Amino acid sequence: MLMRHQQVADNVFTIAGTDVNMVLLREGRDLTLIDAGWYGDAGLIEATIEALGHRPEDITAVLLTHAHLDHVGALNHLQAKYGIPAYTSPLEVPHAKGEVHESATPLDVIKRLTDVSTCGWALRITRAGGLRKNPVPHIQPFRGAGELDLPGRPTPIATPGHTSGHSAFHLAAAGAVVTGDTLVTAHPTSRFVGPQLLPDFFNHSTPATLTALEALESLDAEVVLPGHGAPFTGGIGQAVDRARTHARTDRRK
Repeated sequence: MLMRHQQVADNVFTIAGTDVNMVLLREGRDLTLIDAGWYGDAGLIEATIEALGHRPEDITAVLLTHAHLDHVGALNHLQAKYGIPAYTSPLEVPHAKGEVHESATPLDVIKRLTDVSTCGWALRITRAGGLRKNPVPHIQPFRGAGELDLPGRPTPIATPGHTSGHSAFHLAAAGAVVTGDTLVTAHPTSRFVGPQLLPDFFNHSTPATLTALEALESLDAEVVLPGHGAPFTGGIGQAVDRARTHARTDRRK
């Protein structure tokens, strides 16, 4: 299996799933996984962890930025096979359990299959489980507020908009922030490369997503780790500025 991971900061690694990113935090022998790709990315996660000299059992917990299918994918597999718990914002728990729906529909995607690139993306995500319902009955809310007692010491940052309970994660020791889908740097449905919001049809509320950028811009984080696209190393403040500029330009078209 082709390994698709890179170290982006001390004890911080990204894993490239099927057109979506995951983040792995290491503290000694213990790991925290942030997001879990598509259903079909479970084997890639296991292989990557083993390539880094660990076992899947070393994962203490999985943190979920939000409950779209391309982020919850392997949660049930990891819990069933290894007993690994999963945590997300209390506001996102009903979404993860399938009690509410805040996702783009297959029809939303079909309407945007306008070229070879987007058609290829749609085929890849379908093969990875894009049409498969994947509720997460074992999901739990974060334990308390502030820095979590997990490897990497991530701190949840409320960034509602893309979904109502979306969270980013500040990795203060590493000088990084995991932005999930509040701020990305590329997507197959976008012709723009660089810090940006996802296209409107992916967001529960694009205006709220823009507002959520305020919670990120003052963080001490030079490395930005988005849910889609390459890491951005110009700092979160510059990333937010560029995303806002792109959003204003895009709306004038």
